Amino acid sequence: MIEAQQLAKQFKKFQAVKNVTFRANEGEVFGLLGPNGAGKTTTLRMLSTVVEPSDGTAVIDGFDIRHQKDKVRSRLGILVESAGLYAHSTTREHLRYIGNLHGLDGAGLESHIDYLIGALEMRDFADRRAKGFSRGMVRKVVMGMALIHNPPNVILDEPTQGLDVVSTRAVREIILKFKSEGRCVILSTHHMDEVERLCDRVAIIHRGEILESGTPAELTEKYRADGLETAFVQIVGAEALLQEAEREAADKKRKHKSE
Repeated sequence: MIEAQQLAKQFKKFQAVKNVTFRANEGEVFGLLGPNGAGKTTTLRMLSTVVEPSDGTAVIDGFDIRHQKDKVRSRLGILVESAGLYAHSTTREHLRYIGNLHGLDGAGLESHIDYLIGALEMRDFADRRAKGFSRGMVRKVVMGMALIHNPPNVILDEPTQGLDVVSTRAVREIILKFKSEGRCVILSTHHMDEVERLCDRVAIIHRGEILESGTPAELTEKYRADGLETAFVQIVGAEALLQEAEREAADKKRKHKSE
């Protein structure tokens, strides 16, 4: 379970995230959606203990991200969009290295490496060096690295970005497998068809604030849209119009005072 509680982050004068609150449960795929610059990545970085919150907190399986970082990291697997591999290391060596960093070794680790190689369909390149791997192959290896310590919670940031159709399908099937295993999954993606296929619930974030949350079907119905993508545009667009109106009102107020 991952629960954000009034989570906020300010960089100097810029408020990147404002009082974000949501809960993602076991056996659920929870979508965190928003346009570029909305605060998604900052939120995910705070959840993963990479960035310290300015205010609020979050708990991962009951462990606080501020005060119990090691416990949080042991319960969390993370796939980031920019993740890469060492060109001269094999798939198996990557998994073993990350396992060692988590304090794992011996027959138990080797057994779990074999399991992940099979589960993620990496047998054909398990002992190949990573140089020349396709994006789909890299994604699978990085996902294996995120799962090497068998975390009950997984954060996936744009897991299918730039992948071909076959690799995209494989990654989506892996995400559904995570769900069937009872893991809690937070998925951040720009592909609304992916969200409708995979996510049980979603939260839409814009300018650092959560504007709406619910199931894709609930949001589609609420906004009388023909799909989640249309509802998303309406939600984000409505917020942009409101903020524009607030700016105009503030400008008029300042002008009135100056006169």
